[in-house]
Amino acid sequence: MTDAAAPGGTYQTLDEQAEKLSPREERFERGRRTVGLILGPVLLVLLLVLPLGLEPEQQRLAAVFVFVITWWLTEAIPIPVTALLGLALAVVLKAVPADAEDPPADVVFGAFSSSTIFLFIGGFVIAQAMRVHGLDRRFAFGVLSVPGVARSTTRTIIAFGVISATLSAFISNTAAAAMLFPIGMGIVATLSGMVAEQADGDRDPTRLRFATALMLMIAYAASIGGLLTPIGSPPNLIGRELIEQSTDTRITFFDWVATAAPIVLVMFVVLCVVLLLLNRPEVRRIEGAEAYVREERAKLGPMSRGERNTMLAFGVAVALWVLPGLIGLILGDGSQVYQDVLDRADEGAVAILAAALLFVLPVDWARRRFTLAWSDAVRIDWGTIVLFGSGIALGGLLADTGLAKVVGTNLADALGLSQLLTITLLATVVAVIISETTSNTASVSIVVPIVLPIAQSAGVEPLIPALAAIFGSSYGFALPVSTPPNAIVYGSGMVPITKMVRSGVVFDVIGAVVIVLGVTVMAGVVGLV
Repeated sequence: MTDAAAPGGTYQTLDEQAEKLSPREERFERGRRTVGLILGPVLLVLLLVLPLGLEPEQQRLAAVFVFVITWWLTEAIPIPVTALLGLALAVVLKAVPADAEDPPADVVFGAFSSSTIFLFIGGFVIAQAMRVHGLDRRFAFGVLSVPGVARSTTRTIIAFGVISATLSAFISNTAAAAMLFPIGMGIVATLSGMVAEQADGDRDPTRLRFATALMLMIAYAASIGGLLTPIGSPPNLIGRELIEQSTDTRITFFDWVATAAPIVLVMFVVLCVVLLLLNRPEVRRIEGAEAYVREERAKLGPMSRGERNTMLAFGVAVALWVLPGLIGLILGDGSQVYQDVLDRADEGAVAILAAALLFVLPVDWARRRFTLAWSDAVRIDWGTIVLFGSGIALGGLLADTGLAKVVGTNLADALGLSQLLTITLLATVVAVIISETTSNTASVSIVVPIVLPIAQSAGVEPLIPALAAIFGSSYGFALPVSTPPNAIVYGSGMVPITKMVRSGVVFDVIGAVVIVLGVTVMAGVVGLV
């Protein structure tokens, strides 16, 4: 696992990133973070004292929110720490609804009681078990061993995309990219000589378009695949929770997958076409790849007890997540059976039950060794969990204090937004732009709470632009700093920054159009609106 994907490595300080940056990039990052470190507190104080015509609690929350956004965008300190600091400031400054009956700390930190927090924890624990027992590698080499896949450069690149997208639908995008990264590096190291020889060109793998396309496919497909399920990417769960808080519309696991699947499929096809057109491999067919895959797959040996136990826990989770939707599809969402199952099969509870199986199912009963040890379980990405809870808390405060409605109404009036399509397009574009410069989790926490009241004040269905903003927040294909998968593959040295920017910008633009049209159509087809 790369440092970027190691627990806690998603949110690194400049010192931790220094050796991976060029001198120019390091100067830029140092300047950006220094400016943010100073600008954040200055804006906080200014917004607290300037006459803005807001209610006192709204003005205090606005000051805190701008401070948090500034430090998120500039990454002055690790993003999860900024999120927690924002909550602490909200308590100290009493930036809570004036009519709140509970103490400010209970109002602010109460978001961490959301069952979605436990969905995160359970999902991360299951993903950790997959990595510990090598189940993810077995899946990857299984796909690559399909006859004919590894022999063609185009098929190899597309196969890596399929694996990356599929894995990231159930484990974090970062984990999926980190798992495939060394496999991809091995493929390139093994095949680069043959590719260059057949192309009669440079044998340096860092100069091969084949290597660039393969690395970019791993990163981009991970970001796309994460949209397929609610647990595929943190922005999905955060945005879904914000929608449910604001609109009282519950988006089930089944509804989410039904809505996202056609969009993800179209986006993946577009990705394959764009990426291979802009980074056309030097040759189409190569020899030796299949032997490498066979060799690596043989090293895995038969499936271990730990792998089988992990598969069982994962299967239980997926089955119970999908079960309510299937019952609703068969019996109708008005059925009492559907309502009972929906209430009992809470996704957070299911995730914890499935994760708990990993500590119950033994791999060596005589030695009392179980599928997952606590020392491995604690290595999950707690920073993302903290950021998720904080994002939900800040989004809830924006709605409860009325600040989001004030901002949304004023912004809609200023821009003259009144049509569903224009609001959805604005939400998508803003989310994509923000996700290029900061965490996609921070992006969804910023955009969705503002988009919802804009749509409501314009009298249009808020769920569609909010969903589009959630999907757009998982974009960010143009820069190494945009997403952890981008950073991981950029570290290979095989992806020139110019090629990442060119490929990323083209896909950002096309993908935004796919999101706007896809969400608008599929939300109606599935029955969410």
